[in-house]
Amino acid sequence: MLLRNASVLIVDDDPDVLTAVKLFLKTEVKSVITENNPENLKKLFRENTFHLVLLDMNYKSPIHTGNEGLYWLKEIKKLSPETEVIMITAYGNIDLAVRSLKEGATDFLLKPWYNDKLLEHLKEALGSKKSSSPKVEDHGLLGESDEMQKLQVKIRKIAPTDANVLILGENGTGKDLVARALHQQSLRAGKPFIKVDVGALTESLFESELFGYKKGAFTDAKEDREGRFEAANGGTLFLDEIGNISLHLQSKLLSVLQNRQVMRLGSNVPIPVDIRLICATNIPMKELANEQRFRKDFVYRIHTVDVVLPPLRRRGDDMLLLAEHFVAEYAEKYFKAGLRISPQALEKLKAYSFPGNVRELQFSMERAVIMSEGDEITAEDLIFLPLENVEPEENELSLSSVEKNTILRVIEKNNGNISKAAKELGITRAALYRRLNKYDID
Repeated sequence: MLLRNASVLIVDDDPDVLTAVKLFLKTEVKSVITENNPENLKKLFRENTFHLVLLDMNYKSPIHTGNEGLYWLKEIKKLSPETEVIMITAYGNIDLAVRSLKEGATDFLLKPWYNDKLLEHLKEALGSKKSSSPKVEDHGLLGESDEMQKLQVKIRKIAPTDANVLILGENGTGKDLVARALHQQSLRAGKPFIKVDVGALTESLFESELFGYKKGAFTDAKEDREGRFEAANGGTLFLDEIGNISLHLQSKLLSVLQNRQVMRLGSNVPIPVDIRLICATNIPMKELANEQRFRKDFVYRIHTVDVVLPPLRRRGDDMLLLAEHFVAEYAEKYFKAGLRISPQALEKLKAYSFPGNVRELQFSMERAVIMSEGDEITAEDLIFLPLENVEPEENELSLSSVEKNTILRVIEKNNGNISKAAKELGITRAALYRRLNKYDID
């Protein structure tokens, strides 16, 4: 379901949270209702249909103090089993949030959050329902190029297995989507899919987040807490940005993966875990062989099978297919039905390398739809803000240098006459202009 068609309920006893979220979401969803007292849930569900609920974990109610969120989650699921529920929690209540996943919650969101992260969670929750034949249908995996066809075949082959998978690819290529596709097409599809951005965890939080802890293990450990390995038991654990962890932490992870059991901080009792491990990184494969950064036994353990995502610049006409997809999506969102891409804008898209890949293309097309006037997106509406630095491969670099130098030489030979230079090079004027733009030749 698209977010703009959703009716959302926010339940939190903090008026500032209610106000801020309502103001932010009112342009993103069909309707948004706020409530500070969960006792009113029955009345609200009698009078409204909600596709998604943002539910705080704790209130001042005497009911199940400390566990109110779990109580009200169960009540919501009784009132409307189809409604998706995202739990809102502070750091100290993550263990309760993880328990809530087992009770039927779709996801949980940590306070404080950034608005773009909130939107990401909402979109994922609304797209989380599984059909009888799970299949990922998402823009990141759209494509008719040979590269994408091979990728889809590989996903279908390895998804039903329990093999550990390492997903490699530049930023913005869709590693997260491939991880979800592998889970949704696996025999574990009905079990938890737990994603952890390990690159964002400090060394001090790493073990407590992944392995959990016992009450009293450290100053703030006021109750037992389940880690992400336990939360993913029976399902899939996705460790994103695995290339950013230290050798010391690699050793800790390796021990858990080899023994298939975890020990919570403050405990010496091993807990068996049954997970399918998927890891992802934007670090090139050759860098994983650097023994100063990576343990070989760790890399072998996480790398039974690899999936390499192609950058958008190598996917041919997939870029145009995706651009049209995004235009259709955002034209509907911003009430500009019938909007199309002009021939000049198409040429500009073809000439750009998109170092930020699909993610950059998506943001570029949304911006272009917003800026467009009339029924066409013009070349002037397209503004690229490359935030990624892509290191070219050696053969790419040498070939690019040869092509750039040849173009400069031929243009100079023809005294700057583009038509004559294009004819001598055996390409069209439009193709030559694309290359001039590519190599930033004035």
